[in-house]
Amino acid sequence: MAQVPQTLDALAVRTWCGLALRALGRAREEIDAINVYPVADGDTGTNLYLTVESAATAVEAVFAGYGTGAEEPSLADAARAMAHGALIGARGNSGTILAQLLRGMAQVLAGGEAGEASHCDAAGLRLALRNAADSARRAVAHPVEGTVLTVAAAAAAAAEGAQDDCGAVARAAYEGAGLALAETPGQLAVLRRAGVVDAGGRGLVTVLGALVEACTGETVNEIPRARETVRETAAAVAEAHARVAAVSDTETCADGTDDDGPAYEVIYLLEAGDEAVARLRARLDTLGDSLVVVGGDGLWNVHVHVDDAGAAVEAGVEAGRPYRIRITHFGAGDVHTGGERPPRERAQRAVVAVVPGEGLAGLYTEAGATTVLARPGEPPASGELVQAVRRAHAREVVLLPNDAELRHTAAAAAEQARTEGIRVALIPTRSAVQGIAALAVHEPGRRFDEDVVQMTSAAGATRYAEVLVAERQSWTSAGICQAGDVLGLIDGDVAVIGPDLTATAETLLDRMLRAGGELVTLVVGDEAPESVATHLETHVRESYLAVDTLVYRGGRQGSPLLIGVE
Repeated sequence: MAQVPQTLDALAVRTWCGLALRALGRAREEIDAINVYPVADGDTGTNLYLTVESAATAVEAVFAGYGTGAEEPSLADAARAMAHGALIGARGNSGTILAQLLRGMAQVLAGGEAGEASHCDAAGLRLALRNAADSARRAVAHPVEGTVLTVAAAAAAAAEGAQDDCGAVARAAYEGAGLALAETPGQLAVLRRAGVVDAGGRGLVTVLGALVEACTGETVNEIPRARETVRETAAAVAEAHARVAAVSDTETCADGTDDDGPAYEVIYLLEAGDEAVARLRARLDTLGDSLVVVGGDGLWNVHVHVDDAGAAVEAGVEAGRPYRIRITHFGAGDVHTGGERPPRERAQRAVVAVVPGEGLAGLYTEAGATTVLARPGEPPASGELVQAVRRAHAREVVLLPNDAELRHTAAAAAEQARTEGIRVALIPTRSAVQGIAALAVHEPGRRFDEDVVQMTSAAGATRYAEVLVAERQSWTSAGICQAGDVLGLIDGDVAVIGPDLTATAETLLDRMLRAGGELVTLVVGDEAPESVATHLETHVRESYLAVDTLVYRGGRQGSPLLIGVE
């Protein structure tokens, strides 16, 4: 038996995230199958998995930042990373609530009663679980019993009676949550009619089971009463959904509406102040239901079901800066009633690409690609790429990661998609400009293998560079840089250091064109001077015969300038 830790530290948080991710991966299909509330869209397990995957990725990044040295992240570092990762990666109603549960725990683990200590004891964990349950309930506009909120409250209440160590507290919370989960059908009529427990609560029990294992080294057994309540066969689930569809009486949803609910789910991240978010809550509450707003300190995750998706997004624009906007059309008479929508015919081939800015996302979309937006410091997880492959709805998919750091993530996503019967080819593009070159020669009418070869060849023939601004003093392959210096990177290595962005970009471009080239692609970010594109276009035209230049606006893409030379 593994040694039982008496406290919760950064390594335990890391272990917890990893165990929770694997446990949700095993339980995902079961949780999806019993998802009938607030809408029967069968994705709660997947949404919880993607939310925890984002949290786990953020924690791993913190540990990677410390390298292999003796110093390790503090509990506060790991807890904050977990909460932030869950916040930016939260999916769906249950995922958004889980993100707030993790944030509520992190508020205690990273500060307050727990302070900035290297570990948290049993008392701190009890307080963290209580704060998690309370903060999640406050985040939901109209809380309903028999949901994940009820299960979270029961976990916190059970934990308050455990006095020994973190393992005992975690186990008490897990067992209390399991018992509460088994009672959810008696609290919510739609669950009782379908013969299932609440899917979000089932997911939370899984996450708490992983916490027990992280604290004690012991795996947990399924709570018998919860297990007996769940209909585990596909036939039983189908029958349950049919019964939900057949019921004619009105069922109260999370905010008091009936089963014939809104047509769209709208989710976005929002940069805004507290007062603006308070006004946003009131505005969205008049537009739809299932309203959950989580986060704080200027960054929020907004989730709502509405009929007017545009109005929900506009409300976010009025409050601050919304981004990573996702709008899902439930469809008439399907997820709200349990009926099936007619299957949509799959396309033969599609391209899925990771892009670093809204401007490039628009460009790739116009060219027919399905895009995944990657913001600075927020790389997409493999689950997000798998979702994009599914969203492309094609028999054959070409995947463009457009970042060397995403190679393994993209490979994992491709492998997962292949197990679902989708033929996926991964082209290891290392920059968005290589992706543009590949997309330019993409021809869906060609044989798949031939198309992939041509796209791979075009990407490989494109040298790439980027211009960045140094954040701190550092050693580079071109010498020592100071904070504020402009860095020119070719194929990922620093080649030029200079004081001026435009001059440095010109020097960088000259170095690339010395080896030849027929086409220069410039992707200009919002951070670049207005004149840089015009200056470089003029420089190429006057200095290099028969070399053309294309300019695209990348928006907030993380670097002021991307350069491609073919």
